[in-house]
Amino acid sequence: MTLQQHEIIANYLRDEIASGRCAPGDPLPSESELCAQFGSSRGPVRQAMSTLRNEGLISSGRGRRSVVLETIRTQPFDSVISFTQWCNESGVTPGQQTQWMVRKPADKPTADALEITEGEPIVSLLRLRTMNGVPAMLERLTYPLWVGQHVLSFDPDSGSIYQRIIDCGVDIHHATRTIDAIAAPEEDAQLLNVEEGAPLLRMHRRAFTRDGVPIEASDDRYLPSLARFSLTSVRGNPSPLSLVSDLHSAS
Repeated sequence: MTLQQHEIIANYLRDEIASGRCAPGDPLPSESELCAQFGSSRGPVRQAMSTLRNEGLISSGRGRRSVVLETIRTQPFDSVISFTQWCNESGVTPGQQTQWMVRKPADKPTADALEITEGEPIVSLLRLRTMNGVPAMLERLTYPLWVGQHVLSFDPDSGSIYQRIIDCGVDIHHATRTIDAIAAPEEDAQLLNVEEGAPLLRMHRRAFTRDGVPIEASDDRYLPSLARFSLTSVRGNPSPLSLVSDLHSAS
């Protein structure tokens, strides 16, 4: 696939930042310099700069040259949604121990999350995930049957369910995540080798097709000593993080 000019310019600037050739605090080349370097008009250059601002890599400029920000390294989508790929990218050996896997009718909360009718068949499983053999996370995964059938015919202890689903042709286009904290219930505490009531970092995730059809709902619970979530936000630009108040729902 041929990249558009603004993508070529954005990729070049990302590489300059990732390599350290453009360090935090350094000014980026001016629009005219980038136009001359790439034989471009100002439109693609401005689009490339806007992309990097939205990614939190550079400042907003506002009448002066944009500078490189101190940033958290971004991750590809696959590493964000797949524990196995996240571990591999981090230089850690992933592991899994399936506790159970079942086909059953959807209860109302699950049906709502998957946007199906209550009682429709779903596939659910619980896996203990390890990092270099050490318990790190519990994942409770739930799929509508048309997706879950690919999981039922797969040994979930053999590797990545995410990769299995991709290999079977399921369209995973985007995902939403909600992160909070939870006190470890008895089952979680036993599997993760912590005291009951110990704090866990919980992430609810929903994954969708390109058309917005839910294909997965998950409840992942991490040991906070082994995982954390980081991002960079830039004033004046939309943030991928939303801070949501549950004050009214809790009262």
